[in-house]
Amino acid sequence: MQQHFNGEEFENWIKIANNYGRNSIPFVFMIDFDFKKPFIKKVNEIKQSELLYCFNGFTNAINTNNNFIDNVEIKAYPMEFSKYEAAFNYVQYNEHLGNSYLANLTFPSKVELNASLKEVFYRSCAKYKIWYLDKFVCFSPEIFVKIEDGTISSYPMKGTIDASIKNAEELIMTNEKEAAEHATIVDLIRNDLSMVSNNVTVERYRYIDKIISKQRNLLQVSSVIIGKLDTNYKERIGEIIATLLPAGSITGAPKKKTVEIIKEAENYDRGYYCGICGHYDGHNLDSGVMIRFIENINGEYYYKTGGGITVYSNVESEYEELKNKIYVPIS
Repeated sequence: MQQHFNGEEFENWIKIANNYGRNSIPFVFMIDFDFKKPFIKKVNEIKQSELLYCFNGFTNAINTNNNFIDNVEIKAYPMEFSKYEAAFNYVQYNEHLGNSYLANLTFPSKVELNASLKEVFYRSCAKYKIWYLDKFVCFSPEIFVKIEDGTISSYPMKGTIDASIKNAEELIMTNEKEAAEHATIVDLIRNDLSMVSNNVTVERYRYIDKIISKQRNLLQVSSVIIGKLDTNYKERIGEIIATLLPAGSITGAPKKKTVEIIKEAENYDRGYYCGICGHYDGHNLDSGVMIRFIENINGEYYYKTGGGITVYSNVESEYEELKNKIYVPIS
């Protein structure tokens, strides 16, 4: 695999990850959406005052504070519909031109919390949780990739509906727009995995995950795609991860052109939102997509959310989805 990655810091991150992989050194990592601030540290060098993480039970977070609140309350102030509509129209304009088939459009919404970001970390329930220097907290349900005994797997999550809606599961599974969107992402991820592995197959197609929160329960549609890595994958672990970025589920297809379109439409810095985070235990790797994300910007909290846009999308429905994803899943 020969590929050049822009940015000295990111090139350095890849070299460090390859070295740690080659020497079976456990590490934790984060990569922001634009690859500007990649983070990597040996597990035994991470301080709790800097970073708290919990990735499917692999954690450095031991809560000894019994004063944390029981319930996290969140009040959202989403962006004006007219501003969202203008960005939505720009995306669809490009899709009608054939520049993109699917684009993930996201925006920050100002929120008020009755809890600190660290309390949100401890009280939320998610596969991938991370708190960093009180700059942000992420509690993501979405897997990026896993590597287990030389098999790489991805679990793209695309398609969301309020679980309280009558016949919600039937509605989301039979919706033609949602089915087309999901198929596009599965095809994209399958192509991505083919760049780093062999014998890529879709092992499970369009199944339902339920996400429970105090605000609302959601149904989300996922698939499973797997491939087989070469025997020397450990010494290329950094290159493998970098080749797959940015994650297809939070960009769109074709990936390169769609990223250009969404940056023009969004006109803000995603930062670590829509990046990835995870850990390597010396043999296997587990990572998540950094969605469900609250950021501290100059002392104010912003919850970043979004969804996939196609030529068949309805602007009112997509705006509702952006708002519906503002929640904290309480354990």
